[in-house]
Amino acid sequence: MPVLRSTSRTSRRSRFAAAGTLLAALSLLLTLPGAASAAGTQDAAAAKKPARGTATMGMGVIAHDGQGGLPRDTRAVQTEGVDVSGHQGNVAWSTLWSSGVKWAYTKATEGTYYKNEYFAQQYNGSYNVGMIRGAYHFATPNTTSGATQANYFVNNGGGWSRDGKTLPGVLDIEWNPYGDQCFGLSQAGMVSWIRDFVNTYKARTGRDAVIYTATSWWKTCTGNNASFGATNPLWVARYASTVGELPAGWGFYTMWQYTSSGPTVGDHDRFNGALDRVQALANG
Repeated sequence: MPVLRSTSRTSRRSRFAAAGTLLAALSLLLTLPGAASAAGTQDAAAAKKPARGTATMGMGVIAHDGQGGLPRDTRAVQTEGVDVSGHQGNVAWSTLWSSGVKWAYTKATEGTYYKNEYFAQQYNGSYNVGMIRGAYHFATPNTTSGATQANYFVNNGGGWSRDGKTLPGVLDIEWNPYGDQCFGLSQAGMVSWIRDFVNTYKARTGRDAVIYTATSWWKTCTGNNASFGATNPLWVARYASTVGELPAGWGFYTMWQYTSSGPTVGDHDRFNGALDRVQALANG
């Protein structure tokens, strides 16, 4: 009997020692550089992911295409513009007007779940100082159809009127800030979604929507589709001294977003023509 009791105590001590060794090994594994790095990467990725509704025009340009110098002066007449969204709050429109900005676009909607809370101040404020203005929609093709989002846009500030001061609405189609850069769509699926949006927008307003995009994104996510250039004006994003290569189907750009760090508000743009050409686009 004493021998049996001794064996039982020894067995329990062995089990406790084995468990302690296992816990020590796990603790060591978690402190290895690779494990810490992986955990840190996951935490950083989660921290960088923006909240739904906060996407802004061109927010992925620098990360994907980089940033170069400002545009060089050319003989072609260009008209300065800006684009704004909710994160800029109340905009100093009189300051921008005095600096030479003559047209503006304001974010109206995103997906079918967000409306810009500063839309009235931005959209009406630019108009009231004399600017020709319009509205844009940040597309999320993985949430609802193109037609659904076009209707949501038109119903919440994205309409058009022939008053000489209202530009046609813009489809902002670019890198997905919330996940997969092409929103999980195939190239054919993306082209179909865009066509659904622009066709619905035209049916609702009588105008062809402007398409805002970056050439590199367009190549990756639409296969450089050339079918929109004959109908939809191009607003191209490139932060460099020249506009560079354009997406297929467009022989020229109508607007160019050339920086996200301009004066008064960050996003500054150039219209490819004099002010009377901006007015012509507004008038249809």
